[in-house]
Amino acid sequence: MKVLIVGGVAGGATAAARLRRLNEFCEIILFERGEHISYANCGLPYHIGGVIEDSGQLILQTPESFKARFNIDVRVKSEVVSINPASKTVEVKKVDTGETYSESYDYLIISTGAYPVLPSIKGADSERVFTLRSIADTFRIKDFIDRIKPRRAAVIGGGYIGVEVAENLHKAGLDVTIIEKANQVIASIDFDMAAQVHRHIEKMGVRLLLESTVHAITDGKGELRIAVDRDEITADMVVMAVGVLPDTALAKRAGLKLNQRGSIIVDRYMRTSEQDIYAVGDAVEVTDFITGQQTFIPLAGPANKQGRIAADNICGLESEYTGTQGSSILKVFDLTVAATGINEKTAKKLGIDYDKSFTFSPSHASYYPGASTMSMKVLFEKSSGKILGAQIIGHQGVDKRCDVIAAAIRFGATAYDLTMLELCYAPPYSSAKDPVNIAGYVIENILQGRVKHYHWHDVDSLPRDGSVTLLDTRTGSEYQKGHIDGFINIPLDRFREHLRELDKSKPVYVLCQIGLRGYMACRILAQNGFDCYNLSGGYQLYQSIFGRGAVHQNEMINPETQLPKDLPDNGKDN
Repeated sequence: MKVLIVGGVAGGATAAARLRRLNEFCEIILFERGEHISYANCGLPYHIGGVIEDSGQLILQTPESFKARFNIDVRVKSEVVSINPASKTVEVKKVDTGETYSESYDYLIISTGAYPVLPSIKGADSERVFTLRSIADTFRIKDFIDRIKPRRAAVIGGGYIGVEVAENLHKAGLDVTIIEKANQVIASIDFDMAAQVHRHIEKMGVRLLLESTVHAITDGKGELRIAVDRDEITADMVVMAVGVLPDTALAKRAGLKLNQRGSIIVDRYMRTSEQDIYAVGDAVEVTDFITGQQTFIPLAGPANKQGRIAADNICGLESEYTGTQGSSILKVFDLTVAATGINEKTAKKLGIDYDKSFTFSPSHASYYPGASTMSMKVLFEKSSGKILGAQIIGHQGVDKRCDVIAAAIRFGATAYDLTMLELCYAPPYSSAKDPVNIAGYVIENILQGRVKHYHWHDVDSLPRDGSVTLLDTRTGSEYQKGHIDGFINIPLDRFREHLRELDKSKPVYVLCQIGLRGYMACRILAQNGFDCYNLSGGYQLYQSIFGRGAVHQNEMINPETQLPKDLPDNGKDN
């Protein structure tokens, strides 16, 4: 049996290694048009910032090491320019010489990946404008920084690569501006979670321009002038990071079926429209594990799995790819952003009957030194409580919690299952009730009707005409530091004393700092005959989106007109 593989890195190299482990006598040839067959694609930005000092550490396998360990014929600087399915041959061009030759196959695996989008912006072809997709791109950027010593950089695009590049350019000593066309960075999370990331990026010294479109780049006297809507930004270099598209021109010329986006259509065995041709990685269309919709999710983890599955099926082992749920994680300076499953934008677009919860939990026991708060948004199906997706942001323990929920989603877990998970606990690592358990408890209370809730985007539409009661259950000192217009302050610990002052005929909307005291207040109110709603995520979430709130310390409503005089300050949220 003879197998040809077009492209290395994640999918192709994994397929080659798996083929050899399954069949010692198979002839395997791997073609790569570049110089490197297997490198740490996701580590490229960190070499630019000097975190990974030795560029050699980015190279995972060389042609020589692959040959020695796996007996695979690796041909670098060899571009497959055409595929003839009828004759089961490919035409290969040697990049250095232009010489071409044919190679036959029994099976072919296409792993051509994706290429960075270069928008049609005037001046984008300047030698000071870069993209980052390959190890060669990394070397070009690093060499430019070392030689030219630029002081200012603009990154166009606020996705994962854009944010990582911006951080590492900043680490390299440059003044950095991120320019993003949308109203948020990191499209895989929702705006209400991205707001926290926006503040952190700016806090760390990177300028962030949202809802901003680049119209032209002018290169003059070593300085780039970037026309952004009605503004102009100057920079010494630009990195384009506006996204990627599947690199499938070769597959298209071969007559393989593609979708409208240009991704190769494959079945669950990673087989293309041609019986003996498989495709894996960023070049293929995948099924969203949550929705069942066909989509494009370029990630290294799925590419590796797909390479293994293609090899299995070629060797007669029936193996299926069951879908991509988009589990991803990003380092933003000292902040971690992770997501799995679908986001709210997707749920709305597809008309899914969902709800959401927001929780804020310490990364480990709060009494053990070094604990920090992580914010967690979880989407769930209203009818069953099935977990649909999660987004988590924090400084510690984010990866652990997102991985737990990713595994729960893969096995069809509900919020009730999250409450039952027995997770590792010791004060330096977690709490006896882990943040994942807490998220499950909160959703369980919603599903079972123990609490009704409302969200940050509902606040401004609440009537301020006296037809509803708006209560802030935080302490007096918290309220004085900032609160939302129209909410009167009755701290939770004195709540029962003031129930008789409230009108049972009016719905009551309560809030606290993170949602916990509001939930407690709603339980008290509900059991005393009130119709009560708790603000999910509390004032902390509202504040992270809108700022300090509609009313600030220097513009307080006179508390004498609406607050009981004898309510004490009883400490902070627990």
